[in-house]
Amino acid sequence: MPDIKVFIVDDSAVVRQVLTALLSEIHGITVIGVAPDPLFALKRMESDWPDVIVLDIEMPRMDGITFLKKLMQERPTPVVICSTLTAKGAEVTMQAMSAGAVDIITKPTVNLKGFLQDSRTLLADAIKAASHARIKKMPTAAAQPLDVKPKLNADPVIMPSGLAPMSETTDRVIAIGTSTGGTQALEYVLTRLPRTVPGIVIVQHMPEAFTAAFAKRLDSLAQISIKEAEQNDRVIPGLALIAPGGKHMLLRRSGAQYRVEIKDGPLVSRHRPSVDVLFRSTAQAAGKNAIGIIMTGMGDDGARGLKELHDTGALTVAQDEASCVVYGMPKEAVKLGATDAEFSLSAIPELIIRAPSRAKLLKA
Repeated sequence: MPDIKVFIVDDSAVVRQVLTALLSEIHGITVIGVAPDPLFALKRMESDWPDVIVLDIEMPRMDGITFLKKLMQERPTPVVICSTLTAKGAEVTMQAMSAGAVDIITKPTVNLKGFLQDSRTLLADAIKAASHARIKKMPTAAAQPLDVKPKLNADPVIMPSGLAPMSETTDRVIAIGTSTGGTQALEYVLTRLPRTVPGIVIVQHMPEAFTAAFAKRLDSLAQISIKEAEQNDRVIPGLALIAPGGKHMLLRRSGAQYRVEIKDGPLVSRHRPSVDVLFRSTAQAAGKNAIGIIMTGMGDDGARGLKELHDTGALTVAQDEASCVVYGMPKEAVKLGATDAEFSLSAIPELIIRAPSRAKLLKA
């Protein structure tokens, strides 16, 4: 299969050099060019258009967001943002994600080479996921798998339990897991919900320092309240809690109240936060009182946790292939028998508003 063709646009010569060297070591990915700004990039890409563009935000002559918007209007192409780990960088990056970028690669202001080398697997995963994104009409080539460390399940963070969840409450809770394409999908869903919806807990695969800006932006657009989750935050109607980047989020029960626990731990299904962790904890804390929703994303994080939630009697659904940016996580959940139904993105807000039980949905 042909390699994924990558073009790097970054005003830092060091970043261009380091990214090119790292990506050249990854089977299935070829860097076909680099440029210090979008205007140079457009000229150089004319003769050989890439499958994925790795794009910085702050550049001379034309900033990354302006270029991204122009690109999506004239020649839609999967874009991975390469942004600094700063509050300002996070806010601007969220604008880029809203404009159509599919993922984020972070770069610190110091020890850049060491950081990117340590993030080699995440870097490869982001580019490979972007190559599958439904941005272009033409199909993109699948890359060969990268040799990586063994993938952990949720056991190191939360052990499975054979016990049924406590039944002292009938309060509903919505648990959502998503990854590539999820920022746009979550914006679509959450901005269409009234304040009366059940409490919502969300894992969106996103680097540390970006989830707070993401939650803040969504909160400014939606009727419901949306925030980055903190330790012991209550899960209440009209509130959506987004797991902080770099931490796992678990749903817990204290009497009749739901709360979240934020904790460190190893990568689970190669992610932290992990959807598998959220879904397993939701199975233990809420059981059949929950609705589990797995949405667009690369890989299989969340599939096994959703199956555990499904086995408690909870309603579990997947976003359908036609409306996913990447039909990876939902596909794996369906293959595992973890879902009761598939819904288009446009139908998910109404599902959350109705919050039916599994019996009611299947009967309908």
